[in-house]
Amino acid sequence: MGDDAGERDVALVTGGGSGIGAALVARLAARGVRVVVTDVDGGRAASVARGVGGRARALDVTDAAAFEAVVAEIYATEGRLDYLFNNAGVGLAGLVADLSLEDWRRVVDVNLWGVINGVAAAYPRMAAAGRGWIVNTASGAGLCPRPGMTPYAATKHAVVGLSTSLRPEAARHGVRINVFCPGYIATDIVRATRFVGVDGEGMMEKVPIRPMSADRCAQIALAGVDRDRGIIPVSTYVWLDWLLFRLSPRLSGWLAGYRARQFAAHRAP
Repeated sequence: MGDDAGERDVALVTGGGSGIGAALVARLAARGVRVVVTDVDGGRAASVARGVGGRARALDVTDAAAFEAVVAEIYATEGRLDYLFNNAGVGLAGLVADLSLEDWRRVVDVNLWGVINGVAAAYPRMAAAGRGWIVNTASGAGLCPRPGMTPYAATKHAVVGLSTSLRPEAARHGVRINVFCPGYIATDIVRATRFVGVDGEGMMEKVPIRPMSADRCAQIALAGVDRDRGIIPVSTYVWLDWLLFRLSPRLSGWLAGYRARQFAAHRAP
């Protein structure tokens, strides 16, 4: 990450009020980047922005017009947008048979349409300028099967597909696209994930790995961005899970079946 003619880079981070988003904001600011922090909770965004001398805006990423307005304002006031981090997301866990269409819609609206809205607002401007960087937050659930989290996994697979497909298109215009895929991270999304029809507390107690800190996740993600890696798996666990899925779909399917049985075992009576 650098600057042109001594000017500091400008970044927009969605979901920046907590978790991975707040950690990205802190690390970007430490690099000298001017950060615009957005979050559906404007108070949280303002608190994080004050800590790094940045600016804050309340933003619901499902609102395309609002996203467009924030990006337009940045270009009007800063004259540039170097980085867009499409990081906002929500979690959902539960067996598909227990989920309603509204459960699906909320996850798809935030996790997928939120990214699409960001790309629609920022990418044409970046392409016209011949420079820019869009970094999308997906998940290890976007690289291999995640029974019990099917809507969430579907959106994260879509974000990976969006990112890897746009990447060669964008390269022709000087715009770089990356997607990073965290695993089990100690963030609000873990605590705030909706568990539908299953014992969430019991499930979380059975997770065999320790959560990674949000700061370490942001560090690994930005290191991958610096190297311009198309897909950035975060954590050894995600790497191994992805590798297994690619090299042995049958064995990966067995592991997915084990996960499905664990969810079924914790299904609420």
